[in-house]
Amino acid sequence: MPVAPAGASDITARLIGQWLSERLGQPFIIENRPGAGNSIGTEAVVRAPADGYTLLLVGGFNAVNATFYDKLNYNFIRDIAPVASIVRTPFVMVVNPSVPAKSVPEFIAYAKANPGRITFGSAGIGGSNHLAGELFKFMAGVNMVHVPYRGIAPALNDLLGGQVQVTFASMPSSIEYISAGRLRALAVTTVSRAEALQDIPTVGEFVPGYEASAWFGIGAPGPRRPRSSRSSTRRSTLPSPILG
Repeated sequence: MPVAPAGASDITARLIGQWLSERLGQPFIIENRPGAGNSIGTEAVVRAPADGYTLLLVGGFNAVNATFYDKLNYNFIRDIAPVASIVRTPFVMVVNPSVPAKSVPEFIAYAKANPGRITFGSAGIGGSNHLAGELFKFMAGVNMVHVPYRGIAPALNDLLGGQVQVTFASMPSSIEYISAGRLRALAVTTVSRAEALQDIPTVGEFVPGYEASAWFGIGAPGPRRPRSSRSSTRRSTLPSPILG
């Protein structure tokens, strides 16, 4: 796990690990190794033996790192073998309830009236939700100050406390706070509305062309996929309802 606990990546890995453990009859240990834009955990898997006993939760951050960092100690395309795609999920644009905006147009107007005074938190520089926020800034024409954290959990903690005003959080990590009224959801970032938040519009309904999402898959070290039950497990993982 190249990310910190409690975010969508961590939740996804633990659900898949539990399912694989039940199916294969082998324990799956989830080890979090966050840092350096998720490259520390990725490199740990690259250096692991290609024997099928070490797997990597792959996400959009791996694609970002390939272009974001001038030098990495690995080549992701060469050194990580793709095993399976798991899920794609939206981010939710959430604000602290003290923010007066109750919709995306109201938020844009509020941000334009307060340039450089609104802070948005993310799980770290170069992460998918950081880029979702930067894309919103660019397409909406607003000036917000980015505050990176070591994972989405501390970013949400500061959002709840009012230290930052907005973040683009994964739905699994934020929906509990939204349901409890502790955070206000303004929009989801995918093209279509999310089934779990049907009453929440998309950002694209107000900012034409905007779209962002988190996606996850499984990779393994080395040029070959792990041999243990890989084909039958991969085929049966994709339609599983465990992720919703």
